[in-house]
Amino acid sequence: MISAGFFARSWLLALLTLDCAKLGGTQNFGSLQEPDVPFPPAFPTLQNLAAICRYGQSRPRYPPSFFPRSGVSFFRRCGKAINRLESWYSMCCSGEVAQQNVQILCCAQQAWQNALAKFCVEEFAVMTRAYPCCRKSGEARWSCFDDELPNPFYEPTAGYTAPQMPPEPGFTWKPNTC
Repeated sequence: MISAGFFARSWLLALLTLDCAKLGGTQNFGSLQEPDVPFPPAFPTLQNLAAICRYGQSRPRYPPSFFPRSGVSFFRRCGKAINRLESWYSMCCSGEVAQQNVQILCCAQQAWQNALAKFCVEEFAVMTRAYPCCRKSGEARWSCFDDELPNPFYEPTAGYTAPQMPPEPGFTWKPNTC
């Protein structure tokens, strides 16, 4: 005869299984949990420039503590690219390097290309298959990165304030290339 304890344990196990299946912010990929890192970022345009500058502190950043300890190196590289880009956007939008919208846009576009080019260098430095856009070159690479975007208008994340992150070195705006 089956005891009441057996049914209670079975019921508890079923509830825990269902509850774990509903965890938000991650997708189950085999046995790995994938962090939610919306990638790639959209190319800066006149249509999204105001949001890039206005909502910079309201878009996610990805400190090392955001990620599990192992198994998500691709997502770490994506998060690092976004952190780098947001840091460089901040520099472009601050008025320190550019004052007019045309200059700010040019700076942001250079930051976007430089951040994604650095991402591709990091992708090729590991022994895994590189991100598909990184395998392209020239304009085909940039068009690829600007296709199927998770946040094309750089909308803020409601109720989110970015943590303080150190400025990312490695970007210098070149106004003569605008």
